[in-house]
Amino acid sequence: MKIGLFFGSFNPIHIGHLIVANVMVTTTDLEQVWFIVSPQNPFKKNNSLLHEFDRLAMVEKSIADNAKFKVTDIEFSMPKPSFTIDTLIRIQEKHPQHEFKLIIGGDNLAQFPNW
Repeated sequence: MKIGLFFGSFNPIHIGHLIVANVMVTTTDLEQVWFIVSPQNPFKKNNSLLHEFDRLAMVEKSIADNAKFKVTDIEFSMPKPSFTIDTLIRIQEKHPQHEFKLIIGGDNLAQFPNW
C-alpha cells in the first residue's frame, strides 16, 4: 500500500491540513494518509504547544469519518525532540509491506535540509 506520511505539530489541526491530505489521496497514487503527531518539533519552542495527547485527540476527531486517514502516536515513545529520519526508520521497520512518501508543507520545505 502507498501511504503518505503527514508530519506535524497539529497545534491545532485545521482545515488546511485536511485539504492537503484530501488532495493527496484524491489526486495522487496514495491510498492513505497517516497523520504523525509530533510531540516536540526540534525547530519550535515547546512551551507554545498544546499537550501532545490533546493534539492527538483533535486529529482523531477531525479525521474520524475518512477511512483513508489514520493518525499515529509513534513519536510519543521516541526520544524527544523527534527527528523525521528516526521516525521514518521506525515506521519502515514496523510496516515493511508499505511504501511511504513524505507530505510536507511549503513552510517546512525551506527547513528540509536541517531535518
